[in-house]
Amino acid sequence: MAIRRAAPRHALVVLVLLALAAMTGVRAEDAHQPQPVATPSGQKAGAAGASTPPAAEQHRLPQDSTTRHTLALPGRTLDFTATAGSIPLFDDKGEPQADIAYTAYQLNGADARTRPVTFLFNGGPGAASAWLQLGAAGPWRLAINADAMTSSASPDLLPNAETWLDFTDIVFIDPVGTGYSRFVASGEEVRKRFYSVDGDVNSIALTIRRWLEKSDRLLSPKFVAGESYGGIRGPKIVRNLQVDQGVGVRGLILVSPLFDFREFSGSSLLQYVWSLPSMAAVAREAEGAVKGAVTRADLADVERYAQGEFLSDLIRGSADTEATTRLADKVAALTGIDPSVSRRLAGRFGVAEFRREFDRRNGRVTGRYDASVTGFDPYPDSSYPRFGDPSGDPLAAPLTSAVVDLTTRKLNWRPVGSYQLLNGGVERAWDFGRGIHPPESISQLRQVLALDPKLRLLVAHGLFDLATPYFGSKILLDQLPAYASPERVKLVVYPGGHMFYSRDASRQAFRTEVEALMK
Repeated sequence: MAIRRAAPRHALVVLVLLALAAMTGVRAEDAHQPQPVATPSGQKAGAAGASTPPAAEQHRLPQDSTTRHTLALPGRTLDFTATAGSIPLFDDKGEPQADIAYTAYQLNGADARTRPVTFLFNGGPGAASAWLQLGAAGPWRLAINADAMTSSASPDLLPNAETWLDFTDIVFIDPVGTGYSRFVASGEEVRKRFYSVDGDVNSIALTIRRWLEKSDRLLSPKFVAGESYGGIRGPKIVRNLQVDQGVGVRGLILVSPLFDFREFSGSSLLQYVWSLPSMAAVAREAEGAVKGAVTRADLADVERYAQGEFLSDLIRGSADTEATTRLADKVAALTGIDPSVSRRLAGRFGVAEFRREFDRRNGRVTGRYDASVTGFDPYPDSSYPRFGDPSGDPLAAPLTSAVVDLTTRKLNWRPVGSYQLLNGGVERAWDFGRGIHPPESISQLRQVLALDPKLRLLVAHGLFDLATPYFGSKILLDQLPAYASPERVKLVVYPGGHMFYSRDASRQAFRTEVEALMK
């Protein structure tokens, strides 16, 4: 009966369509087909009706693109396969929530059972993985020397002689809201879940497991590497993989990590202890007091002072004028800051204050990522600091252009939408766990090292980094139990800043340490 009633309705619809076709010039045989229309993004979509994809589907990333490459490097040639694509994540009901973009490089002809695979991500939160991919570990490299980079620099990629691809396959992950990764579900609850410490960790750990399953690599030796806020993510992700995802990890590599927000903010005196050796390193580099590049060995006296007499005088407080004067004068001598300024600040230099005061007489400020790099203060006479980061800001344009060109042209993957190198909106929306429990990952680091006695940790820092000073990591790692022996846990410090790998010698030395970790 239903079929019989539908027949006349269908005939009427056909007549109406034919009439419309005659008026609009559409051919009768095309009258049943939805006509494509240009969307604001340039995509074509159905005009209306059931043929229009759901809103979530319109935001999905395209199919993965796999390409083969040959890279000529000093002393060897690498044949490898690159895949640019995404891993979809779903909620408990099977509804799509986000597409997580990744770029994977796998050496051709290797035995997947014994060939290591390393998963890399940057920090922020809100940073894509382009820094590690094009600065340190990927097959191609952008010359991102902080002291020579300008926003208008040509974003040309070079073969990376220090790529990790010789000894491990590498997978770069962009958390949602960074790179091309995106939400495909609407609603604030989805964003709140992903933009949180635990939700972020779970999404990246799940992405790693899904990639291993998708690529048939569950049997491969696995390593995890994270930069900056990756110091919070890294240990938590390894713990999640071990316990929740059923994936064992051989090693954790942390680049310029932050382990604990509690000790580098607010009224904590340790923030001054952590940063003093890096400030002194900047001064010694600028003075040329050390022949060649300043190394950590050249700062042994500063480290002893920082955790000894300096800390003791800090604890005495500003009311102890004798201790305060002694401290302020010593800090001025170590950092090159005007003694009168140091006394006014009681020798307690915040990072922003040091950056402005170090070369204020010349109207210049230091970088935060690399304080050995200086740039002009746009408001040198202002009572308030109003400057950017001369060691970081100039990298944004060439790095973005380079990674987009690599992805779309060389890797032949062309998502619609903008690539987000550093998405400030992610950090502004981030739930850091406000209250009496700010984020820290030392707890998880203790757990993962205790659970697997074979797991090894490599922590690498730059001497001139004021964003995450190396001495802070040194102090925290020293507090680990005896099972975190020097054979398992290693701290290395190189000339350079947050992205110390931008310096050739530091990048080469770091690669050697990573390779040794995986043997």
